[in-house]
Amino acid sequence: MTASNSHGPLTVLVSSRAVISQPDNSLTVSPATISISSVTGKIVSVTPEIVPQSSFPADTTYVDHSPKLLLPGLVDAHVHLNEPGRTEWEGFWTGTRAAASGGVTTVIDMPLNAIPPTTTVAGFKEKLAASEGQLWVDVGFYGGVIPGNADELKPLVEMGVRGFKGFLIESGVDEFPAISPKDMALAMETLKDSATTLMFHAEMEPCAGHTNGHTNGHTNGNTNGESNGLTNGHTNGQTNGHVTPSDVTAYQTFLDSRPPTFETTAVQEILSAAHIAPSLNLHIVHLSATQCIPLLKAARANGVKITAETCFHYLGLSAEEIEKGDTRHKCCPPIREGRNRDGLWEELVAEDSCIKTVVSDHSPCTPELKLLPKELWSATESAPAQKKDTAAGDFMAAWGGISSVGLGLPIIYSTAKQRSKTSKTPTITDIVRLCCQATAEQVGLSHRKGSIKVGMDADICVFDDAEVWTFSQGDMRWKNRCSPWEGHEFTGRVKETWLRGRKVFELDAQNGGFVGMKPVGESITEQRTA
Repeated sequence: MTASNSHGPLTVLVSSRAVISQPDNSLTVSPATISISSVTGKIVSVTPEIVPQSSFPADTTYVDHSPKLLLPGLVDAHVHLNEPGRTEWEGFWTGTRAAASGGVTTVIDMPLNAIPPTTTVAGFKEKLAASEGQLWVDVGFYGGVIPGNADELKPLVEMGVRGFKGFLIESGVDEFPAISPKDMALAMETLKDSATTLMFHAEMEPCAGHTNGHTNGHTNGNTNGESNGLTNGHTNGQTNGHVTPSDVTAYQTFLDSRPPTFETTAVQEILSAAHIAPSLNLHIVHLSATQCIPLLKAARANGVKITAETCFHYLGLSAEEIEKGDTRHKCCPPIREGRNRDGLWEELVAEDSCIKTVVSDHSPCTPELKLLPKELWSATESAPAQKKDTAAGDFMAAWGGISSVGLGLPIIYSTAKQRSKTSKTPTITDIVRLCCQATAEQVGLSHRKGSIKVGMDADICVFDDAEVWTFSQGDMRWKNRCSPWEGHEFTGRVKETWLRGRKVFELDAQNGGFVGMKPVGESITEQRTA
């Protein structure tokens, strides 16, 4: 077996177990020898057996990872990198390093909470400029739908955004206001013939019929950690719109303020307008409430092109486990009860599931905005001064968002393994489909990302599915080391990450595991065609 001159010296990755694509795009676990061009960074051959090193030219880089699993690099299609503008929350450098450390080779950046948001061509250009020289993995971008920016949507498609996101409830940051049903219909009309996906944060107060006073459970974007009143950062602990006394440090208070009807109302609103753009891909981001599932499945059965994603935290955490004041768990929609979590897992393995992808929704902020009680602060960091003593542990006032980019594979693999003792759960090939193959398809990158097959970018995750380890604050590579996953035990750990044929991360290596003097990730701005 020799390499043609056009491929240059080969890099060959080998293992007794790899998840590779078949000609029909189905997935299988097989021994594999993956040959990669050093010139193009593409996979040039996949042989479903272990080919010995002696079969290759002397200048070949040959690495046998047996018995570890070789997987496609994950495509995390929902990440908030927050640059430019809120780089104290996260940034391209730290966010993409965190991704690389967990086998994620492509992230798709959300249009908020950067300032400016990606709602205009000018804003997108500013974001691209900010990303230069900072990307440890490849990064694609979503555009945003807000009131009044319909004329920007097609130009953003032409600039290469992978899709668009709009909120049906206030986002929590002033520069990204919620859209009304009229705005939503206009976006559908504008994009109906475009190769793109129109996505929604699907929460809406029942009977609102328009954007409403509730926000996305966040502060108002001032980074001072305070919020008060329905339009300035939190709901009120009830579902009837009237303020009543409640224990804001009890998770149940927050959970009651975001009932499943918020999600089902929004989904119904979206479905009622779907006829405007019958060919447009519609998508529900971070689906939490299982009550939405029959609505989506019925619509799909009637030909509506709509899908949903759920998140690692909805699959791995439950409301009953959340301690008083532990605001690290706050996100919107909320983490719901264990029985709801069970329903999400059941849908993942259901025939023609409406949940096609699993993503992180990495949405970090500074620890000050999380309003953590002192006992949840690490001994290596000093607790911030709260604006008032009563603010610590306030679920209603804390910023809503969970940090987890790069941790998704251990979360879903470990939880599936544990649940498999009593119920049907996704296999490793299902996990690759949900987190690699289908996420690449969702953003129009299935021609180069998300699969191990000839012609694809050589994005490879080396996964030790046997290692048992405990996630600590020192393992957090995002900017603010605050996450509800701290202290959780996982089975399965990413050992190496390869991006387009280059090793970019190796666990326990020098420089924190990051390989090379500078990052080699790229911005993905090719115009979407599917």
